[in-house]
Amino acid sequence: MSVDIRRADERFRTQSGWLDSWHSFSFGPYYDPANVGFGLLMAHNDEVVASGTGFDTHPHQDVEIVTWVLRGALLHQDSEGHSGIIYPGLVQRMSAGSGIQHSERNDAEEPVHYVQMWVRPGEYDLPPSYQQADVSPTAEFMPIASGLAKHQGSTAITINQPRAGLSVARLAPGDTLQLPQSPQAHLFVATGNIMLEQSELGPADAARIQDADGQRLTAGSDGAELLLWEMSD
Repeated sequence: MSVDIRRADERFRTQSGWLDSWHSFSFGPYYDPANVGFGLLMAHNDEVVASGTGFDTHPHQDVEIVTWVLRGALLHQDSEGHSGIIYPGLVQRMSAGSGIQHSERNDAEEPVHYVQMWVRPGEYDLPPSYQQADVSPTAEFMPIASGLAKHQGSTAITINQPRAGLSVARLAPGDTLQLPQSPQAHLFVATGNIMLEQSELGPADAARIQDADGQRLTAGSDGAELLLWEMSD
């Protein structure tokens, strides 16, 4: 097993009057040939969008986009006729497939803080699709968006990638968990702090793990909300 800790303040950052976005991997104008992704993850953006602003209509193709809101609400609209508000506890997946256009706006009075993750699809040029579901995170890793066979039959919404799955856990102070067995795992501390074996991780820190297999983590004094991608080559 190997663990590569990536600190929150080491990420690329995009700032404007309405957007504060941190990029775990090369994204847009930020390019590092040694950091273009991890496993099947192409993007992992930690974003805050000001009230009354957002991303106007723009296109995507052949990418699985999963959005998880931490605070506030995000209005989604797309060219397939889908329209809805994403809020904490609701997971959304948009499969861009052969091509889709969408917008993401914050029409609420407070900023919206969310994590958006892009995954390479298992098949290309499929019809675009959309799915969302309410979930109630627990102190165990709960699959919420997955194509992994082991998550079939769970409440997770599906993604067009049979070698990747996203889980969430919400821990109280002192709660412990073990990482599931996975050739590659990307662990992101959405809120709070944890100890992963002998490493302390704070808010927005991440661990890129090769050959995860039962490593233990413990929530710190603030508790923690964790996002975990399991992937295979």
